[in-house]
Amino acid sequence: MKNILSLCLLAIAVQVVAQENDSLQYTFPELIIQENRLQLPFNQNSRSVSVLTREQLENLPSVSVAEVLRYVSGVDVRQRGVHGIQADVSIRGGTFDQVLVLINGVKMADPQTGHHSLNLPIDLENVERIEVLKGPGARIFGQNAFAGAINIITKNPTEQFVKIRLQGGDFGLYGARLSASLPTNNARHYVSLARDASSGYRYNTDYTIHNAFYQSEWELTQAQHLQVMAGFTERQFGANGFYASPDFKDQYEAVQTSLLSLGYKFQSERWTVAPRAYWRRNQDLYIFVRNNPAIYRNMHIGDVAGAELNANYRSALGLTGIGIDANYVNLRSNNLGDRQRRVLSAFLEHRFLLWQDRLDITPGILFNYFSDFGSNLLPGLDLGYRFSETLKLFANAGYTYRVPTFTDLYYADRANIGNPDLQPEAALSYEAGFTYTRTGWRAQASYFRREGRDLIDWTKAQATDPWQPQNFGRVTMQGWDINADIVVPLWLGRATPVQRMNVGYTYIAAQTFNEDAAFSRYALDNLRHQIIVGLETKIVKKLSASAQYRYNDRVNLPDYNVLDARLLWNAKRYRIFVEMTNITNTMYTETNLVAMPGRWLRIGADWTALLK
Repeated sequence: MKNILSLCLLAIAVQVVAQENDSLQYTFPELIIQENRLQLPFNQNSRSVSVLTREQLENLPSVSVAEVLRYVSGVDVRQRGVHGIQADVSIRGGTFDQVLVLINGVKMADPQTGHHSLNLPIDLENVERIEVLKGPGARIFGQNAFAGAINIITKNPTEQFVKIRLQGGDFGLYGARLSASLPTNNARHYVSLARDASSGYRYNTDYTIHNAFYQSEWELTQAQHLQVMAGFTERQFGANGFYASPDFKDQYEAVQTSLLSLGYKFQSERWTVAPRAYWRRNQDLYIFVRNNPAIYRNMHIGDVAGAELNANYRSALGLTGIGIDANYVNLRSNNLGDRQRRVLSAFLEHRFLLWQDRLDITPGILFNYFSDFGSNLLPGLDLGYRFSETLKLFANAGYTYRVPTFTDLYYADRANIGNPDLQPEAALSYEAGFTYTRTGWRAQASYFRREGRDLIDWTKAQATDPWQPQNFGRVTMQGWDINADIVVPLWLGRATPVQRMNVGYTYIAAQTFNEDAAFSRYALDNLRHQIIVGLETKIVKKLSASAQYRYNDRVNLPDYNVLDARLLWNAKRYRIFVEMTNITNTMYTETNLVAMPGRWLRIGADWTALLK
């Protein structure tokens, strides 16, 4: 029956039939990219940016942020297990420590280890859109945006409602979500609670996830707004082979992540000023043998508390952005010890518009100070030239930088030894490409090159040696990134059953100049070829279907093809979905030889009650 349902989902997702709806379902919204300092419309950026809108998120066969990122060209999500319980994210061949994840501009970087960057205290239901910056982002967001950055923008609805969502599926999967929007005359409040669990698709891969999220915005005056965001996630899961060797099947982990931010925004004709205070805590409990914690147990508690001030000023000379960010890092660990770090960053950039606004030039610089690694300057430059309303050429270059995590420096067990002599890694990145935009079309292509030095990776000279992080001499990543998104009704100017098509291709070539390491754990397991194809169709007025195909060819693992599909009934107050991932039942791994699940069926429904 599961095979039959798989074929039915696939057939529905690709069929073209008569459409009852006489209106166009999709549009290309005029998005403002939410960087902390300069915020520009999507089509005015001179960098590679991909955006997943709420409209797209609702049609993807996914239940977590980690899963939807799999469908972005140039992004490599390497999951241990499923549904985002533990996942690493890479952009253009970077390691998991070289991508910065943010929620509404608040950094989720973890000082203990980059493995926790996707432990997000939000549910996919809370997300309005996801912005992915591919390429150097250090001078925009600070360190850790080495290969790119992912900014998750949450929703804050204007209408009053309560929403309930239930789901279930194979391998004992179940989930429940409750969210509510309670706007008043001068404020908006949004709260969400969620629980997801599964008995696991193989031995010791069960999990339970709890999420709680709150967001509010008060309009003090027309020009002044106060913003509050708070979130909490708890993840408990069996970690069969997740770390060290696949032979260690009884590992267990429990992670709690908390987030709190308080922001104020003032906006006038020329000035936008936005101070913010924030705090993030991550608590990580690791047990080597789940039923016998006494054999080996790690507990890490890391806090990052800080304040930042971002502003921009609009004048006859263009748009100027300035900012400062200071934070204090504190880690308490039975393995890593008690560690502290103070970080200060200051930022300045200016966007010039010349030749009747056809040419934009944006130089900028970021100053960093780390109490344990000293200071540095990270300059960068963006260039863009608009030939017409549809065609724009762009190029950018910039320095990027990352200091070692405390795990890199101090972790120790029988199979791993930290290296307190590590130096920060750095790179010079280049990019050149074009964007093509017309009615119903968005296409982008770019060539990128990242010349890294002193890159950090866990290596060893012989198979029997323990892993230890080292600074590589040099590593160069270069390649091509091409993607296109077509809203077919807008393109053709009439309603059609095929609503949306997207295709992306990324090629990455890595070259390393390190002769000492025979084995590398992270830095050289990048994708070589990646193909992503998506299709959304309208079957009848309320019934739609989508299919997503992925092909990944990794340097050190067998290549694989994965096909996912979703069927959605979308009524005014309720929705019902049926989706299946890995329809072809492909056997594959994404990292550390952890076997990913085969075919997995999920069904669910949500109901919304308006309170006014």
